[in-house]
Amino acid sequence: MSKSLIVSLNNRVLSLTINRPELRNALNREVYAALADELERSNHDDQIRAVLLTANGDTFTAGNDLDDFINPVEENGTPSVIRFLKAISECETPIVVAVNGPAIGVGLTMLLHCDMVYASKSARFRAPFTHVGLVPEAASSLLLPLAVGLAWANDLMLAGRTLDAQEALSAGLITRVFEDDALVAESLKIAEQVASLAPNSVKQSKRLIRGVNKEEVQAQMKREGVIFAEQLASTEFKESVAAFFAKRAPKFN
Repeated sequence: MSKSLIVSLNNRVLSLTINRPELRNALNREVYAALADELERSNHDDQIRAVLLTANGDTFTAGNDLDDFINPVEENGTPSVIRFLKAISECETPIVVAVNGPAIGVGLTMLLHCDMVYASKSARFRAPFTHVGLVPEAASSLLLPLAVGLAWANDLMLAGRTLDAQEALSAGLITRVFEDDALVAESLKIAEQVASLAPNSVKQSKRLIRGVNKEEVQAQMKREGVIFAEQLASTEFKESVAAFFAKRAPKFN
């Protein structure tokens, strides 16, 4: 089991806690693979009726680990990030998220595939793709406008503006805001309530509420992925990386 993801199962709630606080819980191949394994398991394990996703420390996740972009390695089979995105987008089990701090990049876009997203008052939400020469992923270019409307989506995705918890609530990106020290306990209480309900009724209701065509979501992920890969090889992204390490603003000609 990955040390970067703490897994527990109690009262039919599968708790998944990202555990890289020293790196602001940046997601690397190991975490993606572990998350994918557990989300896939939740579809087939009768003892799992709800999933609770959160993180240790004061950051939910800073997004994709930059080292994975800079030093790509060949993975056997489907890349772990693709496995994770497919697993979270097709998960049949209700997913409750406790966003305990900044949710950046994929930390924001993954929320669009979850069912109930609760945030601490100190949580912040940002999708800085255009700031680093990249493009949206996780089918967020499809799902975010559906969730919050074009105006909020453009503010987040094009301008890259950071939303605080109350703004995210107003936009419809999250479900409810809790005090920082109450967030996980309150989120767990809701996950346990969901887990206690009629399981087939809950799963069928999730399918109906989610509504968006599964094939359309996967197709949009693939379209995004092609352009995302092109941008990773672009001079824009290279300039962003160089600027990051030089601690300066990037210069896009």
